[in-house]
Amino acid sequence: MNNDLDIIYSRMEKLFKRISRTRYWILVNNDPYDQSYNFFFNSQRQGERLKSVPLHKLINYDLSYLEQVIKGLRSKTNLTIEFTGFAGMKWPSTQKVIQWRREQLE
Repeated sequence: MNNDLDIIYSRMEKLFKRISRTRYWILVNNDPYDQSYNFFFNSQRQGERLKSVPLHKLINYDLSYLEQVIKGLRSKTNLTIEFTGFAGMKWPSTQKVIQWRREQLE
């Protein structure tokens, strides 16, 4: 877990520029076809297009493992973390819903 977390955080840190009027967030995508979780770093300046950069792909397709990585990521950064492809799924330890409803393009 530490290796995946370090890779995600080090790549994210290089992309995070702290530019004013810019929104930054991390997107975690569930890919059931490849059985993996994909991490993206998104940034969008006011009035400009969205920029999405792939950070890492978790090959370990275990929800409890993903939960540990997310907890570690939240302890290191205050960026918003959004989830897609997790509609109706719950975290194993807390039983909280990960994503309430599907996005329009899912």
